[in-house]
Amino acid sequence: MTRIAIFGEVMLELSGSDRSSMRLGFGGDTLNTAIYLARLGHVPAYLTALGQDPYSEDMVSSFEREGIDTRHILRHPQRMPGLYAIETDAAGERRFFYWRDRSAARAFFELPGADEATIDAVAADLLYFTGISLSILDEEGRRRLLGLAAGVRANGGRVAFDPNYRPAGWPQPEDARRLFEALAPSISFLLATDSDEALLFGAADPDIHLRRWLDWGADEAVLKAGANGAYLPGGANVPVSVPDRIEDTTGAGDSFNAAWLDARLRGETAEAAARAGNRLAAQVIGFRGAIMPRENA
Repeated sequence: MTRIAIFGEVMLELSGSDRSSMRLGFGGDTLNTAIYLARLGHVPAYLTALGQDPYSEDMVSSFEREGIDTRHILRHPQRMPGLYAIETDAAGERRFFYWRDRSAARAFFELPGADEATIDAVAADLLYFTGISLSILDEEGRRRLLGLAAGVRANGGRVAFDPNYRPAGWPQPEDARRLFEALAPSISFLLATDSDEALLFGAADPDIHLRRWLDWGADEAVLKAGANGAYLPGGANVPVSVPDRIEDTTGAGDSFNAAWLDARLRGETAEAAARAGNRLAAQVIGFRGAIMPRENA
């Protein structure tokens, strides 16, 4: 079985269109991808830090029920998970509000067990993380994560990265640009989004966004473009799968990533992987929250 390691942050999630009846759950970009990979038959190991509170206990139990390897979820003695709220409008579009400055995941590399988790992860066949994963870390943490990516590649594994750029997570856009360029030579699969790339680099043709990463050293890249489907280098477009309904676009890109990676790990072409990503994303946006009910998976 393919060994997959995923590093990131999981938070408590408030979601809904009416603030008086918002639902409490949990989520996070890398966790969403981990859950969908597990539902596709993999056993991803999730690396993060939570607290010693009841919410953290519930999270870990839920991850285990989904088939995620939780051995490297560390526990911080003082901190708790971060919190975010998602408000959705009638068209399913989202606004996010975060309370995460003291989240446990930010201190992952400072905790007992981090070295053991890193040693285990460096032997993975695939390492996955995102720009949000990098943004929550301090300089030393970022250095450790980039070192882990380089180590995975040196050991013959592959690295998947979604830039998932959120301006609020970075002091300046240049900080993200510089770090992404440094990471690019370690990237096997670049899973970008057109709106994120436009925020960070300015609006441009899809192939320009893809070519930037390939020129920096990434092995291959795909650009998610919402209703316009997905783009591959050279201008090839893979049309979107038409959803039965749109309830909430949260988790669409994360689920695309899971289906894309599953297909590529099974030897499917990039075009077939993009079709698989579009199909799963079309299912996911038919439900509230980032994770659709298991019975609908």
